[in-house]
This record gives sequence, C-alpha cells and structure tokens, in this order.
Amino acid sequence: MLDLLPQELFRSSKTRFLDPCSKSGVFLREIAKRLLAGLEEQIPDLQQRIDHIMTKQVFGIACTDLTAEMSRRTLYCTKQANGEYSVTTAFHDVHGNLVYERCQHSWNAQDRCEHCGASKGEYLRADARETYAYPFIHKSIKEIFHKAMQFDVIIGNPPYQISDGGFGISAMPIYDRFITQAKKINPRYLVMIVPARWYAGGKGLDEFRDEMLHDNRLRIIHDYPQAYECFPGVQIKGGVCYFLWDRDNRGNCMIYTHQNGEVGKPVSRPLLEKGSDVFIRYNEAISILHKVVSFNESTLADKVSSRQPFGLSTNFHGEKEYHSGYLRLYENQGESFVSEKLITKNRQDVKSYKVYIARAGSGSDSFPHPILGVPFVGEPNTVSSETYIYIGPFVSKEECENVISYIKTRFMRFLIMLRKVTQSTTREVYKFVPLQDFSHPWTDEMLYKKYNLDKDEIAFIESMIRPME
Repeated sequence: MLDLLPQELFRSSKTRFLDPCSKSGVFLREIAKRLLAGLEEQIPDLQQRIDHIMTKQVFGIACTDLTAEMSRRTLYCTKQANGEYSVTTAFHDVHGNLVYERCQHSWNAQDRCEHCGASKGEYLRADARETYAYPFIHKSIKEIFHKAMQFDVIIGNPPYQISDGGFGISAMPIYDRFITQAKKINPRYLVMIVPARWYAGGKGLDEFRDEMLHDNRLRIIHDYPQAYECFPGVQIKGGVCYFLWDRDNRGNCMIYTHQNGEVGKPVSRPLLEKGSDVFIRYNEAISILHKVVSFNESTLADKVSSRQPFGLSTNFHGEKEYHSGYLRLYENQGESFVSEKLITKNRQDVKSYKVYIARAGSGSDSFPHPILGVPFVGEPNTVSSETYIYIGPFVSKEECENVISYIKTRFMRFLIMLRKVTQSTTREVYKFVPLQDFSHPWTDEMLYKKYNLDKDEIAFIESMIRPME
C-alpha cells in the first residue's frame, strides 16, 4: 500500500502521515522506516532524525485502549511514548503522537449514533467495556490532537462493521465512514484497505458507492476477489481491495486484479461503464457486458421478487400438518404448511408457477464459483419464507423449466457475478441478466452465439463459473 504513494514523500522532512484507525501500528512503523532511510542526508544524526520523524511526521489514532498500547509498542518500542526504552527522547507524555481518548456515541431519536449508526441497545455502556465509538469519526482532528492539523497522507485498515442490533448476527458497514471522514480532512493522498462490497452497494452502502464511483480522484485499485489471497486464512465475502485516492490528480482508474497468486494485466478505465451503476471488478468482463448491453433488452430483474417475497421472515416456521386452505411453504431447512391468511405480499402470484432459488449463495470464495444455489419449480399454491426469492410468475411448468435451463448456464450466472459481491442474492444482482424467450430451453452455446462472444470471452466466463448439474 505504501508503494502506491509517490516515494519522494519519504524524502521530505515536511510530509505528515496519519493512520486514523491504528490497531497494531504496522503502517506507522513502516512509514517511519522509510522516512528514516529517506531523510538520512538531510538529518545525518540518527537520534535527531528519529525524534523529528516521531514528533513532526508520524501520527496515529488508535481504535481502543488496547490497540493504542500495541501501536505505541510497535512504533516507539514501548507502550509509553516517554518510557525508558522509547526510541525517541522528545516526548513528555505517555501518548506521544499515537493517541486514543475514549469517547461516547451520540444517540438520536431512533436510538442510533448520529456519527456511526451504532445501535444504542448494543453499545450503551455503563461499565468499563469498549464502546467502539471510534474517535476519528466521532471527533474533529482538532479535538483529538488538541490543535488544528493538516495531513499529506491518510492511510489505514479501518474497522469493517459494527452491530446494528438487528435479528441474529446483524452488522452494518462502518469502513465507509472512515473513508468519507478522511476525504473531508482533504489530505493529498488517501490509501485504505477495505471490503470490496461497496462496488455494488448493499446494506448502508448505496450512497457511498455512488459517491466513490463518481469520484475521478480514485486513481488505483488493487482488487482481491478472494480475500484469503490478501489475508491468508481469512474469509471476507466479496473480497477486499486497497486503493489510492489522489486529491490533485483526476482521471481514469488503474485496476489490478489479484487472483490465484497472480496479478492480471492492469487496465486504465472509468469506474462506471456505460449501462452500469456498479463497479465491474474484472477487466476481462467489460467487453462481454458491452455486447450484452448493446441489445438493449429488458432484464430478468423485472421478474424477480423482493426479499421476504411473501412477507414471511427467515425465522418463520409453518405447521407440520396440512389444513384445508393452507399453502405449501418452503422455509429454512425444510418444508411446512402455512395459512394463506398470513401471506401479506405478492398474493397475486401464489396460484401461479414460479422458480424458487435460495437467497444466500455459496459460502465459498474460490473460483470457479457456482454463484447461485440450485433452482427448483414452485407449483401453484406454494410460497416461501425469506430464505428464498422467486422468479415469476409463469403460466406453465414447462416455462419454469426453461427458466431453470437459463439459470444453469454459465453465461447467465456470470452476469449475476458482476453485481454479486456478497452471499446475498437479491433482485439487484439480476439487473445485467437479459430477459429471454422462455418458450424453449437455453444453453451456453446458444447464448454465446446470440451475443457474439469470442473464444477469449467464453474462456473467461468458463474459468469463473462452475457448471450447475
């Protein structure tokens, strides 16, 4: 990440760096090491050089009390900046330039923090436990460092999410707020590593996605669709990316894709392609999407239900025994029966044929990927909980089976992949999928021919998408 920056920054005694979300202090240590080498001629005396770097150039804001001590140990070689074993003799307090001051959430009328969106029920603390009210997004720089400051570079790995108090394990993104706050401070350069889910928006990210994709100061993205290639042993749905934002340099973005231990040929291109409202992470996919969009067809999204298609949540369970007037219910981990009176949405489709498909896709991050679960025909008088969505309605079982033949093609699931950066499969991910004539079945060969795909484009699709039997 430091290599993205102009290296002359490390040869200037005036460059000022900030890690606004320091955890272990590694970023600050590596910055200090580069400055130590870069300033050797300007400040020949080693101790003077160290003192200058530590007091004038390297700053950090920790995430918690614990990470503050860890970061100081990494940067100053002791958890107290003025300690006996500190590498610098210039500080007169324990914090140095690596600070943490516990702050509080500011609850609004909806019991959410107005700064970070945290749930009052989850984070209102009456004890000594961490509140996770991160100073960088709850206070101004002047409040944190007790003086006005400007930074040339802001760099870090912010916290990714925070519990929103929803059902089950529910979390909302928070890394977007760190990026937004960093831009407000207006550094010359911003470099952060974050989940890649923002490419397509989603929970709490739609406005952030729109702002990022229209910001032509975003000049370099290194994309890891499989997060474990960046963070070994870690699975982050949708992968991760790190980027360079350059305040004074506008233009196209250079995209690097890291996959299977290799870095693809970088391509300089706009963050938004014609006909798209999301970022297309794969350079090889651009020509394919352009060919599909050129047909100007309606999309399958128009026939895809919303989440919770019949008004029944994921944790809803029907009755085991059938009663007169009941409907068959496809629910989490099985089937049951439910009274039609409990159906509050899409009642007009209950008596029609439809195609059901699990809303959560495969949990695997590896490629080739199935993208979707296996679809099945929904007979009339069937409904589902939020575990499934449906495509329809259709007039016959045969039409549904032809839809399923389309879903099973690698071509169709490839177009879904371009918008799908999490396990969740909602109506939004079908917006690149053209609606077909379902009076007959479909195969990949038919679709490749229809959209005039060449052998390289076909090979890329088939390298990314697993066959569905």
